[in-house]
Amino acid sequence: MRHRHGYRKLGRTSSHREALLTNLSISLFEHGKIETTLIKAKELRSFAEKLITTARVGDANAHRSVFAVLQNKEATKNLLGEVAPKYTERNGGYTRIVKTRIRRGDATHMATIELV
Repeated sequence: MRHRHGYRKLGRTSSHREALLTNLSISLFEHGKIETTLIKAKELRSFAEKLITTARVGDANAHRSVFAVLQNKEATKNLLGEVAPKYTERNGGYTRIVKTRIRRGDATHMATIELV
């Protein structure tokens, strides 16, 4: 049973899941909006919002901790320079998930996740 379990496994090993969420968050911070499956979007929301909350401080330690997770200079620079300063007055809720369609190949629910 899955009662009060903290995360979704997404049918992947822990390292694969971490790489997936990292790559999705890099794309989200670079483009501002991406389309993925609904379950991945819901899991990405908590991952990305924790990074934005860390980046809101804007100091060197925030820069180090965000880069340690993302391992991407451009995405880290974009997050700390452009994305996070917009949310200094906001207490959470930095992303929005909108259900879009049902994918034709496997009938999976798709959604767009975007920065508010």
